[in-house]
Amino acid sequence: MYYETVKERPSVAEYVTIRKNTSVKKAEIFPDNDTTVFAASAAKRSNAVQAGPVDVPPSRTGCQGFGDQKFAEEISKTTCQEADRKPSGFFDKTICNKRQTSDQPVEIGTSWKFAFDGLRDEIMVLQYSPKTLKSYSMWLRKFQVFTKSKTLAAVTDEDYKAFLTFLAVKRKVSASTQNQAFNALLFFFRHVMKREPGDIKNVVRAKQKPYRPVVLSRREIDLVLTHLSHPYDLIVKLLYGCGLRLFECLNLRLADFDLEGCMLTVHDGKGKKDRSVPLPETVIPEIRMQFDVAADLHEKDLNVGYAGAFLKGRLDKKYKNAAKELAWQWVFPGLSLTTVRDTGEKKRYHIHESHVQRAIRDAVRKAKLYKRVTAHTFRHSFATHLLQANYDIRTIQDLLGHSDVRTTMIYTHVIKSMPAKEIRSPLDFDPENS
Repeated sequence: MYYETVKERPSVAEYVTIRKNTSVKKAEIFPDNDTTVFAASAAKRSNAVQAGPVDVPPSRTGCQGFGDQKFAEEISKTTCQEADRKPSGFFDKTICNKRQTSDQPVEIGTSWKFAFDGLRDEIMVLQYSPKTLKSYSMWLRKFQVFTKSKTLAAVTDEDYKAFLTFLAVKRKVSASTQNQAFNALLFFFRHVMKREPGDIKNVVRAKQKPYRPVVLSRREIDLVLTHLSHPYDLIVKLLYGCGLRLFECLNLRLADFDLEGCMLTVHDGKGKKDRSVPLPETVIPEIRMQFDVAADLHEKDLNVGYAGAFLKGRLDKKYKNAAKELAWQWVFPGLSLTTVRDTGEKKRYHIHESHVQRAIRDAVRKAKLYKRVTAHTFRHSFATHLLQANYDIRTIQDLLGHSDVRTTMIYTHVIKSMPAKEIRSPLDFDPENS
């Protein structure tokens, strides 16, 4: 039987015990060889972008406003309908030597370390983003709390469906949040537990509304730029002028720019895709000045025993001296060096995205704009303004790096249509001619 009474739900004290027994550290989620992730974590904790050795604390995979303790308390107050539960198969033959039957007591409070290790390994094999791993690990932990850490062999399709129904009905999460949980657990069942979650047609799911992006006018963008200091003003100009995502802009290196040809190559964008976009000619002088700043800082770093910039993956092993070459340096380097925990080397990371986001928020507040503006708003404005200038939708799709033109089509809903005869409100009609 499945959670017949409220008392069978885990209390906060029981949940804390589960957390202690099954804690997952960032060192387990992000392997040591991906030192870029450690540097980003250190940069976020520093007021000067990077500072001190990268000491990775235990992971708190809950998100703001949706923390694990609050989640456990919500579960303890909630009852589920009675349902007979029969597991539909093995989790892994190396762990489960026999099938769990319905008359056997379900063991709770067990370790799910194998599940988290399997999730990490599968995502690394598929080369998904570290942010995807962090998000999926968070949802797996919440699913672990919901099932009271029962053995993996006892986790069934009904647990999966009950959890998604709980999110939609009891927690009333948004459609995007519910879809994220749905995809995370679907990935876990398919790639880690090696089986399909069964019939999921009857799962209660929130209906996702059509998305309408926030777009700024050119006057509003110029107003925001007047309240930004260097280098944040140049970052925003590249976000708007090239249609870049924030992480794509901050990951730019000196070798990605062709200033003579006014072209920029974006490597490893969303979906590990590369693309080329034209550079705004008006910002070329500012980019050259930023290149000089990066080159001077690189020269000073070499004089103090600098080990080079952080490189993606295993490039530092393949190209031994690439990290110290000028071409591989960040266009927007951080303010201080980061000490790598394992080797003790001093390396430099780029400006952390939280500093850019904070600068944009302050600039929008000073500009007294009444729109919700983020770094991604400038990318939306880039696409919308090109569409208003009668650029082809396929061209805009290539510049944005969208795989599907339907993603680009959302910008057609935020511009004013211009048919042969412009549509006006009836309230603006001349009453004498009506």
